[in-house]
Amino acid sequence: MKKIKGRMDESILVCVYYGPNGERLIKRGSKIANMLDCPLYILTVDPLPFDEFDAEKSAYIDRWKELADQLGAEEFILRDNEKRPFAKVIAEVAHRYNITQIVIGQTAQNRWEEITKGSFVNVLLRAISFVDIHIVSIDRTVHTEEDVAFEPGVRCYLLKDGAGYRVSFAYQKDICYDGIFFKDIGTDFNNGIFKYVYNGTTYQVRVHDDKIIDPIKTPKNVNCHDVKKKEKE
Repeated sequence: MKKIKGRMDESILVCVYYGPNGERLIKRGSKIANMLDCPLYILTVDPLPFDEFDAEKSAYIDRWKELADQLGAEEFILRDNEKRPFAKVIAEVAHRYNITQIVIGQTAQNRWEEITKGSFVNVLLRAISFVDIHIVSIDRTVHTEEDVAFEPGVRCYLLKDGAGYRVSFAYQKDICYDGIFFKDIGTDFNNGIFKYVYNGTTYQVRVHDDKIIDPIKTPKNVNCHDVKKKEKE
């Protein structure tokens, strides 16, 4: 059961788009909501319908939902198959949930690039003039709690390699998992982390010189055939 908030005259909406910085924006919005003791909402907008999302998008959605639950957010809002301008959708959500403060990223990826030009913010302010907007300056790189920086994620696959696994950036028939690889900054080798989804849950393992050095966190004795069969189901 969610904690009853002390203030209902304030409410925070965090707008995220795909990329590792989305998680940082959510945590920033959560800190503001905790300081104000008010409700927190998280929104992402996509022009594609949900059933057309690829593994990368699905993994981000799963992680954001998990994080929303951990942080006690009131609701994670996904507006898929949305053809209207993003600012109009955000304004509609803000009106519906009585939002008073919006958190967006200054250098978020893809469609959120327009935020940095200022025009997006101006359109948003005209649509919802009663809302305060927090533009969070964040890098294109993502940092873990250990302050290790990674490059933007790229699509990647895991192949069986003896008793373990190795990463491949080319699709092959005998892949075991597909996901996103985040390469360590400052290395010429494939060192970093690999994130993938199995049975609706997101997992993360370390990669060193193309090899997976952490245990694959899926049921014991699972093989590539079982993984592919499960994904089709």
